[in-house]
Amino acid sequence: MGSVLAASSPNPPPSGGSGTQPGSGLVTVPPGFTMPSVSPGQSSSSTAGQPGTETEPPLPNPGTFEECHRKCKEVFPIQMEGVRLVVNKGLSNHFQVSHTITLSTIGESGYRFGTTYVGSKQTGPAESFPVMVGDMDNTGSLNAQIIHQLTTHLRSKVAMQTQQHKFVNWQCDAEYRGDDFTAAITLGNPDIVVGSGIVVAHYLQSLSPALALGGELVYHRRPGEEGTVTSLVGRYTGNNYVATLTVGGAGAHASYYHKANDQLQVGVEFEASTRMQETSVSFGYQVDLPKANLQFKGSLDSNWVVGATLEKKLVPLPLSLALGAFLNHRKNKFQCGFGITIG
Repeated sequence: MGSVLAASSPNPPPSGGSGTQPGSGLVTVPPGFTMPSVSPGQSSSSTAGQPGTETEPPLPNPGTFEECHRKCKEVFPIQMEGVRLVVNKGLSNHFQVSHTITLSTIGESGYRFGTTYVGSKQTGPAESFPVMVGDMDNTGSLNAQIIHQLTTHLRSKVAMQTQQHKFVNWQCDAEYRGDDFTAAITLGNPDIVVGSGIVVAHYLQSLSPALALGGELVYHRRPGEEGTVTSLVGRYTGNNYVATLTVGGAGAHASYYHKANDQLQVGVEFEASTRMQETSVSFGYQVDLPKANLQFKGSLDSNWVVGATLEKKLVPLPLSLALGAFLNHRKNKFQCGFGITIG
């Protein structure tokens, strides 16, 4: 059950903005990358009696472009509305199913059936491939993706989405993990007949154990429209904080994550959109009480939206309770939600 639960957890094991820990999560570097060792004969002859000639450790893999702001975003609560019941059932060490019932007064109520399969090709303590995840609702809409580790450095993913028996989106990803860099390319909704599609290219390079720089190129084309958007990202990782800045043609995004102690984490985000001509600032925090099996998240932004979620695990029962509430002072709207997870 360990491999299945690790692959299907709502908060995936990938560490977010730091990106300095090799071998974590769904789209992170596979473990085991090391520099070639020097033979004993060369080591003794070249370094004996020469102080200050120790070999510096190799630079870490920086993770992926999408993970740059993740560490800060994980601190913020996720908006809840209505009632949600999730039942997870493991059928074997490789296969798990889930049942989700949602009742809402604003959105659509319905039922979703999900499956997760994890293969036997193990690349790390909590990583096995291939991974196949899918879910379907009561209207026949399907979301599915397949992730596979092709080689030690190369990982691929195929995702598709249908809506009432019609294809809506599909994309293919290829990601190469070097010792100190990550390069990825994504092809979305390609249509050769119409001449449309989206191509996204990412590159992230570690310049030091703490500093990583990279860029993103987005090219989209459809009949009568064609354009390119570029952006640059820089991330600095300290002992207990992560500072990230993304600047491009679409706007700017800055985030700062700080871990005060084992119980308290805070995050601040600034976002500016050149298209919408809007800016926003958000502050979030997360409080963990391990002895009480309790987690609390809260947020406040410049639009005067206040939100909070509370999650409680009822040990030793395989049961978790979640409460959430969000209040928009400007629009005078209030939303609350309640969730139960079994298994």
